[in-house]
Amino acid sequence: MADTQNRPAVDEAQIARGGLRTFFNIARDWRLDTEQSMRLLGLISRSTYFKWKKDPASARLSPDTLERLSYIFGIYKDLQILLPKPESADGWVRRPNAAAPFGGRPALERMLCGHVADLYVVRQYLDGQRGWS
Repeated sequence: MADTQNRPAVDEAQIARGGLRTFFNIARDWRLDTEQSMRLLGLISRSTYFKWKKDPASARLSPDTLERLSYIFGIYKDLQILLPKPESADGWVRRPNAAAPFGGRPALERMLCGHVADLYVVRQYLDGQRGWS
């Protein structure tokens, strides 16, 4: 079924399943703990986090969560392109960075501030490094 603008209907369960599965794989690659993962997702409820982890298709993702996932996926993709060795790409988020948005601290610290805007800044920085800004 299509909506009034001739767009296909969205299967929210499929989006949640794919999005969260991808997120949890990135969290594993970046060696994030539960608290860090929750912070990136914008969650405060541990029970929701573990429910999503166990059954991603059951999640109802808010526009805020979808935006966060989009930035995280973009950051991950940019790193895979800029640093083709997985250990370099995945380790980048934890290494101190002298670039202006990070002030000598790791990008992960910036991303864990809890605001969508912080994810945006990291994504924008990496896009610029790729020549996409």
